[in-house]
Amino acid sequence: MGSIRWAFLCGSWRPSRSEWILANRCIQREERDRIRQFVFAKDAKSAMAGRLLLRRFVCERMGIPWSEIRLERSPRGKPYLAAPLKVRSDSGTEPPSWSFNLSHQGDYAVLAAEQGGQVGVDIMKNTMPGTSSVPEFFRIMTRQFTAYEWSVIQSAGSEHLQLAAFYRHWALKESFIKAIGTGLGFNLQRVEFHLAPEPLTQKHVLRQTKMHLDEEEEEDWIFEESLLDADHHVAVALGPTDKTGSELFRPSLPPASSFALLSFSDLTASASPLTEEDPACWDSFEMKAEAPQRQRDTHTSEQPPVSR
Repeated sequence: MGSIRWAFLCGSWRPSRSEWILANRCIQREERDRIRQFVFAKDAKSAMAGRLLLRRFVCERMGIPWSEIRLERSPRGKPYLAAPLKVRSDSGTEPPSWSFNLSHQGDYAVLAAEQGGQVGVDIMKNTMPGTSSVPEFFRIMTRQFTAYEWSVIQSAGSEHLQLAAFYRHWALKESFIKAIGTGLGFNLQRVEFHLAPEPLTQKHVLRQTKMHLDEEEEEDWIFEESLLDADHHVAVALGPTDKTGSELFRPSLPPASSFALLSFSDLTASASPLTEEDPACWDSFEMKAEAPQRQRDTHTSEQPPVSR
């Protein structure tokens, strides 16, 4: 069984002209065109990093040549590998399939992949609400959490600690939703998380948090939690592909590993250019502002920041 946890620090990435042109050459044309449409450089960089993370994973771990990788999107916008090649092991049997998921929010793009089970990943940056107080932000978000979860969030201490607890719960919920592929129609109050007693730290991954679905504890699901840095929570949801495989899934999981931070050189180490050089992609990117002048990482109209 395989397990991948990769992260790329988009926030401090200032691509050179040659880097950005190379990155654009190494993704599919429709992906390049979509990224070019972003208004702000921050969003373009996050999307580009996600594309490169995914292609690197498919190339290096699934053994599909870079030039043969064809990624498409589901109706809900989730990327998937179109018509993957059949890879057989030395024994002649087909190895367990890979599940993968991406998220980008705040300063990072992350990828989690697991062989033989479902996976979802979500990253959240702990920031103050942009247009309201913390109590008002929580009031707007009331229906996203159960009474028990709100009691945990609001008893965390200072407003900063309450926000950290809020984003931790949100990342957990989103990781599960992304693993099962349900999307926006899922009632988030159906899932309730009981956090591990240990505090989250960098470089140490917790697996003790439990999820209750419709008031019943789910034994088949495992949640990994860690911090990429002091402000970024990451949650990875791991579940069986179906009930019949649940007994085999948990014992086969490798030990939890923290996210490896990759460089741009790492992202493109196995890359093969798919298109000719297009200097116009750099001209378009160079004209973009990094972010809105008074950007906030949270939007409090109805939802917290959506990680992808």
